Amino acid sequence: MDKELVKSLNSQMNFELYSSYIYLSMASYLKSLDLNGFANWMDIQVQEEISHTMKFYNFLHDRDVEVEFEAIAKPQNKWDSPLAVFEHALKHEKIVTKRINDLVDQSTRLSDHATLNFLQWFVGEQVEEEANVMSVIQQIKLVGDSLFLLDRELGQRVFTPPVEKK
Repeated sequence: MDKELVKSLNSQMNFELYSSYIYLSMASYLKSLDLNGFANWMDIQVQEEISHTMKFYNFLHDRDVEVEFEAIAKPQNKWDSPLAVFEHALKHEKIVTKRINDLVDQSTRLSDHATLNFLQWFVGEQVEEEANVMSVIQQIKLVGDSLFLLDRELGQRVFTPPVEKK
């Protein structure tokens, strides 16, 4: 496997772990506001990001290349409002989407079909991730300061682990 691609895949694995850290910080902030439904939504996001981390981790091991862990940067821990939290989440997901697209481009240039196949799941996942966050942003804008009902609804979200295809 190309060394630069391995480096890029390791970087993305670590970025997915960092993503979980960002969402955990967001959950903590929302919990501090007693918005436990909003915090639950973020807690589920943490689990999703950890599952993404593990997908990269397992793929790298399956390809028999070295897995390298990096230090995780300290995430932001305060925002102006729940809306600002979700706007930050959307901005972050757009960064993730660009990183995944860059990996697809890199794999295409190298004709690494196994990596291209692996990354296709993430391409679709990022469409879903951005859409989910945009939906919450729209709901927050619709209810304005009446966040109680939306908080209750977001508290119903559950984590469904992705089905592994082998």
